[in-house]
Amino acid sequence: MFSSLHPHELLDHALTEAGPLARELLNVVQDELDAQPQHYPLREGWRKVRSHFAADFEGKLIELLQAGRRGEDPLHRAPLQFGGLESLSLVDEHQALQDVAIAHVAHTAEELSRAELHQIGNFYAALRGTARARERDNPLRPALFAHALHHALAASPLGAQAQYELMRVAATPLARALHRLYTQACVTLHAADIGDMVASHGNARSDPLAHQRLAAARGIGARPQAHGTLDGLSRRVDAVNSKPQGLGAPGAVVPRDPQAPAPFVRTTGPDMLSRLYDQILADPRLLPPLKGLLARLQIAVVRLARADNTLLRRQDHPTWALLNRVAAHGMAFERADDPRLVDFLRFMEAEAQLLVDAPTPTAQLFQQALARVDAHIGQQARQSGERNAVALAALEREHQRAEWRELLREQVDHQMVDAPLGPRMHRFLQTSWVEVIVTAMVRHGRDSPEAQAAMEVVDAVIDSLTTPRDLADREALRMRLPVLIERLSAGCDSIQLPEARREPPLSELMAQHARLLRGLPALDPAERRAPAPRRAAAGNAAPASADEIVRRLMEERDSQVPSHWLSADVDRGELPTVPVQLYNENDSPDARAALQRWIDGIEIGRWFHLFIQGDWHTAQLAWIGEGGQFMLFVGREADERLPLTRRALEALLANGLITALEDDNIVQRAVDTLMSDLDGG
Repeated sequence: MFSSLHPHELLDHALTEAGPLARELLNVVQDELDAQPQHYPLREGWRKVRSHFAADFEGKLIELLQAGRRGEDPLHRAPLQFGGLESLSLVDEHQALQDVAIAHVAHTAEELSRAELHQIGNFYAALRGTARARERDNPLRPALFAHALHHALAASPLGAQAQYELMRVAATPLARALHRLYTQACVTLHAADIGDMVASHGNARSDPLAHQRLAAARGIGARPQAHGTLDGLSRRVDAVNSKPQGLGAPGAVVPRDPQAPAPFVRTTGPDMLSRLYDQILADPRLLPPLKGLLARLQIAVVRLARADNTLLRRQDHPTWALLNRVAAHGMAFERADDPRLVDFLRFMEAEAQLLVDAPTPTAQLFQQALARVDAHIGQQARQSGERNAVALAALEREHQRAEWRELLREQVDHQMVDAPLGPRMHRFLQTSWVEVIVTAMVRHGRDSPEAQAAMEVVDAVIDSLTTPRDLADREALRMRLPVLIERLSAGCDSIQLPEARREPPLSELMAQHARLLRGLPALDPAERRAPAPRRAAAGNAAPASADEIVRRLMEERDSQVPSHWLSADVDRGELPTVPVQLYNENDSPDARAALQRWIDGIEIGRWFHLFIQGDWHTAQLAWIGEGGQFMLFVGREADERLPLTRRALEALLANGLITALEDDNIVQRAVDTLMSDLDGG
């Protein structure tokens, strides 16, 4: 069948076109930037890229195409994984922005060349002998070219926003160039007399998840698909049953095609339930053992339907919620022998037996089973990510270091008001010891015993400077001091504070203690510091003197984080002079509220399709950080880990690059199919 066409002919042609395509893209992008005023702010960034853009694009594209020629997946990546804090590959909003850009470029090309990509994909599926065409089997798919484009832009010192905008500018020109390439490839296929084969191969079995990925790629601008409801289906069946049989004269019988599906006319409740359940079990996404489990649950569902007439009226009935949850979790796995799926099915066998053996099945029994299933799935997910959640939690706390530092400084300042501290110890507690507390919070947790113990040291130091009332008080102070000094030294060790910075305040403190033990006040009245002025309201604050400003700067220079804009070479071309909003559609309060509700509603154990680091992944939410700013997803592979920030998740959601498996549940698909049967479609 392929004797007239070499298997590598399409790839070889694409390899010869890599150089011309790179140069064409270089010129067309320049033309776009010059022609459109809204793109003027990008020209400075493009100037940095332009000199080596064509070479970088061509080199990366050839590398990817040659991998495809060797039979490898050009975009194959090792499972995303990590072992500890130092090896985390965190997906933040900047990485998510890159993924959004890659997805946009690939989708633009796919929309322009959908028919051609269908034929090319079928050709490579036939070469591999697979029953259906899979996107990743096409070594000429648009994603390769999108990755080459991103590589060419990322090779220059451009910010994530500038890369994103330039990729959007290049998306349409690249899509047009690829359309010519794909059209020529289809001409080659037809010339080899295999056009009919590639046009039809794989049509019988489409990718059961393709509709989800396509909807995700279209983003939030896609039109939602209308869904039927169980109540609507029941009403339609009742309406059909209320009509006389036949369409001719009274008593006439209308012949029916024996190959046609059984009609709903005179369908009773049990018959409708049977048809609905048959449609559920016919879902092509179900693995055989999962289908067997759902078939076993049908016994309990049928028994429940006899006593509960709301089952076929309520879409939110616990029975359907249980079936949707079980199916969505099971369909997330690709292999029936996956240990996590085997464990889940073993658990579900016991749950199914409880429902089947119940003397009188009730909705409450199904609700209780659903709660146990949710708990099991959540526990299973937590165990999968437990090893990495500790490191991620530490990373999340590290990101809160600056916020905690500021709050603690204010708290310590408040504690030290009117305390008889020497100036060195006062400064030490304000800066170095605050860092000790923050470090303990980062390492062990905000409310950990270690952090609480470090905070208590501040009160202990202040209490130790209270003038003893008598000899007994002085002796008690003498007994406490070694422990206090030891705690201060251990804290300094925890942040590796140099001896030169710890010795002066500790010596000053010990000198004060010596005065107290001699019956003198901690501070010589002549040396007592003037109390620090409380912060005045903004409108009443007195202007600081020049000496005061210098003193503050000298005190704070060791601990304040330097400003990026003061220490770094700032490229004026990257300053937001003419800002281009990434999420224009999501600036409205309603859209932001919907985004907030979606993220707040996700639960540990749920499965998602998400586009991360240039590829689609199916992953389960395994951990949510204490502050809600970090999340860990566990993939299908045992070691695959996807740590995301909340802002990265928001970026993916706003651009349609994440979708929950349960959003397209198995019961809803069955209802939609039966509604379509009623409509004759």
